[in-house]
Amino acid sequence: MDLDIIWSDFIARLAEVDKIDHASWKRVAGIPFLYISAKDIHKEELTLTIRKCAAKSMKGKRLHSETIPVRSNGYLYVFRHRFYVPQMKMFCCGNLCIDCIRFNER
Repeated sequence: MDLDIIWSDFIARLAEVDKIDHASWKRVAGIPFLYISAKDIHKEELTLTIRKCAAKSMKGKRLHSETIPVRSNGYLYVFRHRFYVPQMKMFCCGNLCIDCIRFNER
């Protein structure tokens, strides 16, 4: 799955929000950081907006997202944000687990 398509859709959705002036992301040392410039918005409202835009971008795909605030300086907010594929069991270990791969219907 190409996450660059998900990221571009996510950034486009963030740019459409009225209270957000600018949104971009950059990968530093392999970790994706989200940079948002916004005025007249609380941090809680901004994180809720990020979660909603991420959910809309991930719709129909088996992805999860994680957003961790890093710092804020005036109107600039920096978050560590990542999209990831959830890990699933790939084999039966023989311990009769509830989420055993044998019980999955494909």
